[in-house]
Parts: sequence; C-alpha cells; structure tokens
Amino acid sequence: MIAMIFVLMFALLFLGVPIGTSIGLPIAALVTVTKITSYEFLAQFLYTKMADFTMLCIPFFMLAGDIMDRGGISKRLIRIANSLVGNVTGSLGIVAILACMFFGAVSGSANATVAAIGMFMIPSMVRDGYDKGYAVGLICVAGGLGIIVPPSFPMVLYAVTNDVSIGDMFLAGWGPSIVVGGILILINYIVSKKYGYKSVIPRKTGVKEFLAAVWDGKWAIFMPLIILGGIYSGVFSATEAGVVSCVYGLIVGLFLYREMKPRDIVPLFKSKVNFLGGMMYCFAPAGAMGAVFAYLGYTTVIKNFFLGISSNPYIIVLLMYAFLFVAGMFVQTSPMIVIISPLLLPVATAVGIDPIHFGVIVILALSVAFVTPPVASNLFVGASMTGISIDKITKAAMPFIAGLVVAEIIIGFVPAISMVFVNVFG
Repeated sequence: MIAMIFVLMFALLFLGVPIGTSIGLPIAALVTVTKITSYEFLAQFLYTKMADFTMLCIPFFMLAGDIMDRGGISKRLIRIANSLVGNVTGSLGIVAILACMFFGAVSGSANATVAAIGMFMIPSMVRDGYDKGYAVGLICVAGGLGIIVPPSFPMVLYAVTNDVSIGDMFLAGWGPSIVVGGILILINYIVSKKYGYKSVIPRKTGVKEFLAAVWDGKWAIFMPLIILGGIYSGVFSATEAGVVSCVYGLIVGLFLYREMKPRDIVPLFKSKVNFLGGMMYCFAPAGAMGAVFAYLGYTTVIKNFFLGISSNPYIIVLLMYAFLFVAGMFVQTSPMIVIISPLLLPVATAVGIDPIHFGVIVILALSVAFVTPPVASNLFVGASMTGISIDKITKAAMPFIAGLVVAEIIIGFVPAISMVFVNVFG
C-alpha cells in the first residue's frame, strides 16, 4: 500500500500536478479505500500544520531576499568579492563563487542567487575570455550555495517540518558552506588553468579597494550580521527575524542606497502572494500525510527497511544521498523536504545521526537537484537569462556537480563540520 501511495504521488508530481494535490489525492484515496480513519481526522491536521506560528518566517525571508536584490545589494557584494581576488588564473570564476556565497547570506534562495549574480557576472566573464557555457554552468552550480549559506529558506522549511531549531540549522550551515565554496573554487582554478582563463582586464584590488568596497556595501553586510546575530543572541526569534530582515531591507533600499522606489513595495509584496498560497497548500496535506503515516506505522516500516540493509551510519548516509539525489532529479526541493525528510529522519536518528546534521545532509543532497535535469530550476534560470541550451550548460557544469557530490560525502561522513558551531554557540 505504501508503495502505491508513493508511486501515485510522484507520478502526479512528474506530470506537473500541484504539490498539494499530488500529496492530498493519494492520502484521500488511502482513507477512502482502507477506512483507517475519518476525513475529520485529516481536516484537523490540515489546519494544524498551517497554524504553526514558526511558518510565518518563511514568506518573510523570501520577501527579504527580493527586497535586498531590488535595493542594489548584488553589485555591491560582487565589488567586495572582486576586491578580494587579484588577476590570477580563474579570478572571475572565484569572484562569482564568493559573490554567490555573499548573496546567499542575503537571499537564502538558489534561484535568486543565480539570477542576481548571473546578471552581472556572466557578461563580465564572457568579456574576460571565459566560455559562455562554462560561465553559466559555474553560476548555476554556485547558486546552490544560496540554500547552504545561512539564512536559508530550505533550512527554515526543514526546521519547521521536523520541529528542530531554526537557529541551530543556521549555525550548522556555516561549516558546509565553507567546504562547498572551497571545493568549487579549487575546481574552477583547475579548469581555468587548463583552458587559460586568466583575467585580461585589469581590476582594482588591494587593501584600499577592499576597504572602499566594504564601506560601499556595509549596509548589505550588516543584514546577515543583524539577523543571525539577533537570532543567536536571543534578541528575537527566527520568526521575528524574517520581519526584521524585511524592515531592514526596505530601509536600506529606500533611504540608504536609494535604488528602490516606494512604488516598488506593493508589487514586491504581491509577488509573494502566490508563493505563500502555494506553500500553505503544500504544507496542509503534508501535515495530514505525516499524521496518517505515523498512525499506520509507515515511518517504522521505512526505518526497518533501511536498517535491514545496514546499521552502519556511513552506509545509511550514502543510501540517503543516493535516494535524495535520484528523487531530486524529478521532484522540486520544497516537496522533497516536506514529504521525504520526516520519513528519513527516524532512520538517521536510529543510527546516531543528529537531526541538525541530517538536515544539512538533506539540504546538500537537494542542492545538487538544482542542476540535475529534468527538474533543474537553476539551469532553467541560467538558460532563460542567456539563451544557452540546457544540455550545454549541464555539460559545462559537470565538474562542479562532481565537486558538490564530493563535498556532500565529506560533510556527511564528518559531522563535526556541521556541528562545530552548533556545539559551541547553539
């Protein structure tokens, strides 16, 4: 029965049926056929999941990313990254990766990172002699750092779905983001060395330029410091931090950088209405599904299946990576987190994997899904911006995808990378 539910669910998702409907129809069919519970029971959990106060931070963090992008943050972050890198082999590629990390700390979204950084960096890399396909592939993969560097929307989604601390999830993201960024920079250097991608356009570097870039972008840098500092110090909760980030972004965009106009505010808010409605429509049936699965003991069945293969935590990590990687090729990130992570979390805890570290494992595995067709939203963003085919971008991105996989395995096998900041500050 559980196999039939998942086959129907993923078939509906693959056909493009809305996420909420794809989750709700199989559960409704299960209740209708087996009479295991009542529809009143389902209705109760439909409401319970949506009424979670913590969920308020999700739309506010997403809105804050759009506000900061519209307010002129992207080009200032790129200038800071550019001032850190000299005219070395692969310098603009390094700048692009660093800029994606900086912007990820502002937007929390992979797609937004690709769009914002790609708009400035892809033309610059092409003018500097980089192959256009390579430049787009690099940006698309590095854009995945947007969900790894805190604050991250998928991290919030995982924390809300599995009742873990959002602040601890943010702390756990710092170590992996450094590891992933470092591996991508190393791969960029090796490829650039092979093809001779070295800057031919002199750029301002040095301490003076770095200080000038930091001063110009100080308000952009202060945003993650204020938000994350407020959460970690206990001044405000993660839910309140989403509101604070929106207010701060409006102040910066309207009055400090003055690149946003009052007339831009209402359209920005309206742009998130569909997202908020879709999120609620996704969470409501997901909550009911979790309740039904727990009632039937399906979570125990799934746990016993994995543990029947092996109780070695390293083998379990590899199995979960493989499962999430394949599933992520066909299903978008949000439904994967909402549907799959609650089912796999008992397996992880049974072999001694901390729920926070498991959250990092899930986020890293799904970061690859942004660049693995057929459901590869970062690639579609890059293709729509440049007109390059998905096939060409994917081929150019393969070394970086391989680097992401290597980073996943290292971080999955070494929990200290994720947990060091949590253990010290959590």
